[in-house]
Amino acid sequence: MRILIVVVAMLAAVGCAHAEKPTHFDSVKFIQYLDENTALEEVRNGNLDVYYYTIPSDRLENYQKDDSLQIFDSVGGSYSILVNPADAEEFNPFSIREVRYALNYLLDRKLIVNELMGGYGAPTISYYGLSDPEYLTVISELEAFNFEYNPGLAGEIIAGAMSEAGAEKIDGAWHADGKPVEITVFVRSDDPLRKSIGEILVVELQRIGFAVKKDFGDLNKAFAVVYGANPADLKWHLYTEGWGKSVLARYDSVGLSQMYAPWFSNMPGFNNPAYWNYQNERLDNITRRIYTADFDSAEERTELVRLAVSGGIDESVRVFLANKVNQYVANERISGIVNDFGAGVPSRFTPINARADGGQFTVGVKQIYQGAWNPVMGLTDTYSQHIWRIVHDPGTFKHPFTGEVIPVRTSWSVDTAGPDGSLDVPHDAILWNPETQMWAEVGPGASATSSATFDLAFGNWHHGEGMDVNDVLYSLYFTTEWGTQSGADDRTVDAEFTPRAAQSIQTIKGIRVTDADTIEVYVDYWHFDEGEIAGWADLWSTMPWEVYAAMEQAVIDGKVSYSRSGATSKNIGWLSLLIPNDAALIREYLEGFKESGYVPAALDSGQNKEYFENRYDAAISWIDASDHAVISNGPYYMESYAPESRTITVGSFADETYPFASGKWSEFEEAQTPQITGVQMADSVQKGRPLEIKATAIHSDSLMYFLADSTGAITASGEIDAGDGPTITIPADVTAGLGSGASSIKIFAVSESVLKPDFYESSFIVTDGTEELQSGEIGATQTAEKPDHVAWVFFIFVIAAAAVFLARRRLARTRAESA
Repeated sequence: MRILIVVVAMLAAVGCAHAEKPTHFDSVKFIQYLDENTALEEVRNGNLDVYYYTIPSDRLENYQKDDSLQIFDSVGGSYSILVNPADAEEFNPFSIREVRYALNYLLDRKLIVNELMGGYGAPTISYYGLSDPEYLTVISELEAFNFEYNPGLAGEIIAGAMSEAGAEKIDGAWHADGKPVEITVFVRSDDPLRKSIGEILVVELQRIGFAVKKDFGDLNKAFAVVYGANPADLKWHLYTEGWGKSVLARYDSVGLSQMYAPWFSNMPGFNNPAYWNYQNERLDNITRRIYTADFDSAEERTELVRLAVSGGIDESVRVFLANKVNQYVANERISGIVNDFGAGVPSRFTPINARADGGQFTVGVKQIYQGAWNPVMGLTDTYSQHIWRIVHDPGTFKHPFTGEVIPVRTSWSVDTAGPDGSLDVPHDAILWNPETQMWAEVGPGASATSSATFDLAFGNWHHGEGMDVNDVLYSLYFTTEWGTQSGADDRTVDAEFTPRAAQSIQTIKGIRVTDADTIEVYVDYWHFDEGEIAGWADLWSTMPWEVYAAMEQAVIDGKVSYSRSGATSKNIGWLSLLIPNDAALIREYLEGFKESGYVPAALDSGQNKEYFENRYDAAISWIDASDHAVISNGPYYMESYAPESRTITVGSFADETYPFASGKWSEFEEAQTPQITGVQMADSVQKGRPLEIKATAIHSDSLMYFLADSTGAITASGEIDAGDGPTITIPADVTAGLGSGASSIKIFAVSESVLKPDFYESSFIVTDGTEELQSGEIGATQTAEKPDHVAWVFFIFVIAAAAVFLARRRLARTRAESA
């Protein structure tokens, strides 16, 4: 039975339209600047408005008081070593888990942070570093590893494992199968810091007794040699990775799968059936449960996160080294920059909200084009995401200061019976059936854990045709079709995309279109935060269905691949809609669709023929005029890519159907960060007497405090409501246990709406005598200062602590409301 799908015409776009442009600038021009020093001078001189790459701290020391610059600190990103664990014909020492694990002792993380990063960062051994909200969840597991720089221990571990595998050390050099063991380290030469990490790694490996070959390259080369090749070919053994953050996630469901689990197609082999693939069923099972929220409580989720982190470290296929504090620069003329706690200054909100005199916002970037531009398995690098994030609008996004799910183009209401109950799914809800190639009603008796009703803020696509429910349904069709492998001959399979899509579609139990811009989505998914349920159930599309259909047919016909590993293994192109040749290929299919009157199986062929012709004509005209096929729905549209000048330009989408006016996200310009404005406490306290501390703060919900004795050990901690100048009382039995001499108190002001606490630190004297206590008050100018770079480690630890405290508070409130 074919289900009739309601089509929304161009007029059914949005209820509230604005004729003016949705941004302050008419256009944004992205220009490649490989050298940070050159970029810094260009920002100072006003030739660049902002630079989307961190500036080394030593270069900024002389510019702290430069009136022409704005300097922003942002916590985010990390460095790691990707290890090739392949079993190959040639002996590979890193196929041995113990050898991989020994790398944790072989690299000096403190040296990397203190010397290479100038103190702007913190050592880390896992995907979750000090600045992550999940950090305190796993801190006990991380501390248990007790990794310190110890090359002697690393050598002992490696020697034992190598000898057991039949290798032997001859004149200080490791040999296997009668020849020296040679390791290839792929070093990112386009990043000075990663180049230095690579050089240090090479020296340490040579000291252990390995012959080492260095292979230098940028991300484009890494896509081919590391991420796109068969690990068993041993073109590389170790690769110096760098990671950026695009959002702050309060409850991360993706990261552990991405960094540790084979199923997510980001571990060596990348699920390409033609390659050797790293396998770990235990980590797959654990991380899938986190990804699909297969838990019954916050406590159970916490345990899963702990197991995944410890399992990933044990395997050491990806070895994390350091988290970084990025320093971005902008010209003083620019206002409205949004310094996202995850993405930093390159937040999607910055180009949308930034303003100044003049029509163009000029952004320097480290790289202008890496990888490929397609919305399925392209756009995987940070550099392209900087641009793509403002060219398309998502249905939902993450709040830049809390990490909570917020509406962008979809608003919602959620109903859930989880974790243990179920809701009835209406019998006329539909699902795509890959076997029959039709939509089918779920029928009576279907159930789901949760449902979400979405109001969709449609508008025009950049090519002028109106978005409609067909675009959303085609998105669900595509995920289901390409997330289901029907057999060995199934051509709608991608080695990287299919495993990810399969996890999502397993939870979808039905969708119902209730009117032109409203849908109900039923899912077997529960989370203690209803926003996370909405974020999971959200159905939206970032490109018109006709572009998806043309891409799909080109991939099915074997002319291009969605993914890099598929392109490499099949010796075809990695589909990139930004490249003229690939855009021409898409145009060719669109022309064929129009001439044949083609209607995709996922759409109702009984609809007005003119509707399909208009869609095809609009996409074809766009490609003819623009020489690319990047068509989306965001506040900026893709205007041009100029490889010869290494620039990309996007223009403001001044369309009356776009739902937001300029200034929509101005609330994110300045986070109302907590600020401690005064602290009054005694200079000394007698053992066995209580210590009272009066603190005042603004923009704060609570105050956290930590008392440390003279050895630095935490002896007391707690949290109180910020209120109106509350008093922190350290009980007499606590002070009685303090040793004589100096102890210290740290106080943190925490807000539920901004995940960035302020802190105050002071010391006091613990005495055995009965002398009179002296008290004094410290003013706002002394207590409200932000920490300098030597305090960053402690500062970002507290961000994580605040996140955990707030998560627990929210969970407790949710339980109380449920009760």
